[in-house]
Amino acid sequence: MSGYQAQDTVIRARAPQAPPVGLGALFAPRGVAVVGASRSPAKLGAVMARSLAGFAGPVALVNARDPELCPSVAEAVHRHGPIDLAMICVPAAASAGAVEEAALAGAGAAVVCGGGFAESGPDGERHQAALAEVVARTGIRVLGPNTSGFLVPGRGLTATFVPGVADVPAGRVAVVAASGGVNHALAFLLAEAGHGVSVAVGLGNGVDVTAPDVLDHLADDPSTAAVALHVESVADGPRLMAAVERLTATRPVVALVVGRNDVAAFAQSHTGALATSWRTTRAALRQAGAVLVDDERELVDAVGALSLTRLAPGATGVGVLTAQAGPGLLLLDDLRGRGASVPELTGATRSRLGALLPPLTHQSNPVDTGRPDPAFGKVLAAVAADPGVDVVAAYALHEPDALDLAAAVDEADAAVPLVVGVGGAGPAVTAARAALLARGVPALPDPRGVAAAVAALLADARRPAPEDADSRTRNGRLAHAKPPTRARETADSRGVAPRRESGSPCPRVGVSVSVGRGVGALDEDLAKGVLDGLGIATMPRVRCSGRAEAQAALAGLGGPVAVKLLDAAVLHKTEVGGVRLNVRTPEEMDAAADAIGSGSLLVERMAPDGVDLVVGARRDPVFGPTVLVGLGGTVAEALADVAVRVAPVAHAAAMVDELAGRALLDGWRGGPVLDRAALAHVVTALGDLLLDNPHVEDVEINPLRLTADGLVALDAVIVGSHGLEVDDAHPDR
Repeated sequence: MSGYQAQDTVIRARAPQAPPVGLGALFAPRGVAVVGASRSPAKLGAVMARSLAGFAGPVALVNARDPELCPSVAEAVHRHGPIDLAMICVPAAASAGAVEEAALAGAGAAVVCGGGFAESGPDGERHQAALAEVVARTGIRVLGPNTSGFLVPGRGLTATFVPGVADVPAGRVAVVAASGGVNHALAFLLAEAGHGVSVAVGLGNGVDVTAPDVLDHLADDPSTAAVALHVESVADGPRLMAAVERLTATRPVVALVVGRNDVAAFAQSHTGALATSWRTTRAALRQAGAVLVDDERELVDAVGALSLTRLAPGATGVGVLTAQAGPGLLLLDDLRGRGASVPELTGATRSRLGALLPPLTHQSNPVDTGRPDPAFGKVLAAVAADPGVDVVAAYALHEPDALDLAAAVDEADAAVPLVVGVGGAGPAVTAARAALLARGVPALPDPRGVAAAVAALLADARRPAPEDADSRTRNGRLAHAKPPTRARETADSRGVAPRRESGSPCPRVGVSVSVGRGVGALDEDLAKGVLDGLGIATMPRVRCSGRAEAQAALAGLGGPVAVKLLDAAVLHKTEVGGVRLNVRTPEEMDAAADAIGSGSLLVERMAPDGVDLVVGARRDPVFGPTVLVGLGGTVAEALADVAVRVAPVAHAAAMVDELAGRALLDGWRGGPVLDRAALAHVVTALGDLLLDNPHVEDVEINPLRLTADGLVALDAVIVGSHGLEVDDAHPDR
């Protein structure tokens, strides 16, 4: 036979072991069977058998049609002891039967490597459904189908058909990838970066074992220090968030989410699953404590650094040290572009640096030694000791005659983590980086890698505090809302609710929206009544059934007013000419009524000028109720300048920091200043509305105007899965 012995198993003496639990049958099996083993060296079963040659336990080669191989998994167990893992290397149509036979023989896990399942069309969907049925009936755990497998280098377990992956060394980083190909690509990149992997698994179609399962397993894996997570689609959003939240309490998670651009069709053909919202998935993972990156190289730089060191929660300050000004400038620019804080050094630190460095060098932050200096270690120590510095980002070209970076790190004995870039090429540079890694110091090849690693450390330091992670109650809520001083805010003489002080209570006010008759939406007046009940300010308004009532409303409110079509079936009134603004006189009111046409009207006092935002909540099909904050207007809409969270939201005020146009909310050119606590109340209230009312699908306030006197909702849409009725919203008009 080619590549392995012509016998039914490779037998190795092993001490008796207890049966594995959880995913232990997959990642720590006592014995492995290759079902579909072949004598043809190019076939999947032959390649898999060769890959498993380094495994220390028995590897049974199973093929009922070859008399020299084991005829079944059951017979392999009878001859050679427990088989916990079955590698299924047979066609899709035969896979379910092979998995069931392995389960009945006592295997606790199986890997279905081949394709031809849900990603390939109706026939493949039936094959995948058959696999799912076997899983449900037998309890066996199945990885795949449509995966290239996994590897656990520390156990010599290379359960994959990818050549060369056996050379990936054991390390402290676990890879959990939607794609088998990406799994191996990341494993190779981590090996090149000097890290290696603890486990690297490609999920494939995820008929049974999914990312949350593996993440839960890794939470108890002592060989894993950090996790690289690659996401293409999400089946169960809340479960994924919960798994990430649990894991990040002890180990950092760095996530790369595919789908920034339009790749949904290709993603579906790849795994048979629809791509989820890229923006929502990223927001959910960040909310759960993961660090987000934009590409695979940044993923490797970030997770490699986090596998070696982790900042204390709340750490922010970066000290920058370079031996060459040009690369230092690149590093500084990249750090600031990522939002990193590079604080001024204290006078005491600058005095110490002045005694160590020549006078023409830059001795603030960043610190530039001008050339590799013998005092580099002492300079490093001085920067690290500054009270405003939580992590030091350093870069130097490899000049061994002038500077031994590893020795400088030893001399510095820094009290804060270091991230060091070593520029150069060749074995000596590789050895210099390896020396730093051996000391627990992340070592990167270029300024961009240093910036990515430092940014990841800072992002991880913003992970939810333990009290946030523990604040969910039995029904999944976060104890986050602070009650308002009164249930409903009344308008002042200008019709704008008085400003709430930032520290004043901002409570949860229950409003019930039940299933009713008619269209699946509330008209604007009823929708604003719900907002009134939630303590969200609206302008004084009057619901009018005809022209005479509209004229009376104008007289009562005083001009100018907005006149709007009041029809729950028309969500975008401006597109049908259903809005007239700045109506001041009876004649203008008649003209407005004529233009809008017959039907009910809403007459509402015009709002003061200000900055428009959009705030909404929707029931995401994957993650459930989600909330959104963004700048209003067509330009902002085109740029998609929004922040997203999954409800309930613990720190809604921080969403503003993610907006590119946030300066407009901080008094831009004399404009109004946002009370973030007031905005947080609006966001949490809309999220709670969906959590409390399962028939409400979407809520949107667009615009929510920031005025000199506070926030006021100028338009509101509430849409349900059925007709809606408001039970206890009573608008103040």
